[in-house]
Amino acid sequence: MSDSSKINFDYLKRTLIFKFDAGTSRGVLKTKEVFWIKAFYADQPDVIGWGEAAPLVKLSLDDREDFEGILGKTLSEMCQVAFVEDEIEVLNQLKELIPFELPSIRFALEAAILDLKNGGQKKVLGNDFFEGNKTIPINGLIWMGEKEFMLSQIKEKLSNGFNCIKMKIGAIDFQQELDLLSYIRDRFSKDQITLRVDANGAFSPEDALKKLQQLAQYGLHSIEQPIAAGNWQAMKKLCEATALPIALDEELIGVRNKAELLDKIQPQHIILKPTLLGGILETKEWIKLAEERNIGWWMTSALESNIGLNAVAQLADSLAATIPQGLGTGKLYENNLHSPLEIDQGHIRYNSEIVWEQPS
Repeated sequence: MSDSSKINFDYLKRTLIFKFDAGTSRGVLKTKEVFWIKAFYADQPDVIGWGEAAPLVKLSLDDREDFEGILGKTLSEMCQVAFVEDEIEVLNQLKELIPFELPSIRFALEAAILDLKNGGQKKVLGNDFFEGNKTIPINGLIWMGEKEFMLSQIKEKLSNGFNCIKMKIGAIDFQQELDLLSYIRDRFSKDQITLRVDANGAFSPEDALKKLQQLAQYGLHSIEQPIAAGNWQAMKKLCEATALPIALDEELIGVRNKAELLDKIQPQHIILKPTLLGGILETKEWIKLAEERNIGWWMTSALESNIGLNAVAQLADSLAATIPQGLGTGKLYENNLHSPLEIDQGHIRYNSEIVWEQPS
């Protein structure tokens, strides 16, 4: 093959249907639109690389009414590009070609092209996870809802062997949320079960510190985004005074000067969602800067289907992630693609004996 080859692109749209009303502090989710990007050479149309553009409503930079039109226009432009063979250089090309304001499209194209160059096997990055030689520890996610619904999820995750539980908080009465954490802690010590909570910016700057002090008594690993993104000074004060490690999540979205944010706020951890941050190279840059400052990190999927989840999991594998990652289980949706991704005893693995359902 020559040093550069023209790649054709197209997309399929699917509306994923949640199995339950997925509650967050920003509202309840019932459906999720995703766009599956296909990449293929004209002379080999049956060899297809797949990626996924899945902007999050009210959160992604590219959550916009004309998203599908922008996606179609972008893919038409990419059909005119001669992509080089070297995978790292392909990522650099895409970073130059796809605007920062279209993070989910950039990540989708990265995954689709890398998959294509690896033979259209759903292999994006790394080897061990894809080949089934490595599992990745993940946290069991507890969605918001009525107390009994949340308690039933907790019981299910514990019975399924998860030793890291992440609970979304900020939607029901705070005391009820503390009661749920107490339920876990009364049965399992912090050495047995790691607990994380995610406030999605639900606390006010005025009462956040008090709530963090109350949460800290349950031996939590961390809290994600206690106050809304954008108030760096208030977040800095929280990170300085908190007895509970803080992980920035939404705070990273749309930030170009990564070092400035990390130096200003000095968080204990950051959480990386490639779909929201602009893909592989952006994620790697965040990690490099965080590690230079002794800031912890882990990766999280962002309600993608199994195509997007597969790419995020392989990226986590390639970056030698060791602590539990926030990778979805693929079981959120009624109509997700059947895939080799499986959950076993709090780990995600790639079972190569299972055949992918073809997107349609």
